[in-house]
Amino acid sequence: MKGIYFINDRMTLDGFAKEDSILLQTEPIMKYIKERNIQVVKLNPYQLNDYYTNPHALLYDLKKENKQLDCLIYFSLQVLEDYIYSYPAKWLILKSFFKEVVAVENQNDHNIQRVI
Repeated sequence: MKGIYFINDRMTLDGFAKEDSILLQTEPIMKYIKERNIQVVKLNPYQLNDYYTNPHALLYDLKKENKQLDCLIYFSLQVLEDYIYSYPAKWLILKSFFKEVVAVENQNDHNIQRVI
C-alpha cells in the first residue's frame, strides 16, 4: 500500500506549543502507517520532509505526477479544516487522487480511525 501523510505545522492543537502539536499529529499517524505497512511516497524529491505541510503543494505535485495512491493520512479534520472549507472544489480534486482518506485521531490514548 502506498500513501502520503499530512502534518499541519502552522497550528497549535489543544493549547500545545507548535512543536508539541506536530508530535501530537505525527505519533498516531506513524503508528497507523507502521501497523498497516504503508509505504510513504515522496512525490517531490526537493521537499524537506517525508510528509506534506501544504495541501496546495500536495495537490500541485499530485497533478504533476498524475498518480493514484492508496491513502492520504492526516490527524484530524481540524488540521485541514481551513483548506476544506476555503477550497471545497480543490479538496474534492485532492481526495480523488486517493482510494481512501484517513483521519487518525488520538483521543484518550485510543487511536480512532475515520475513513472519509
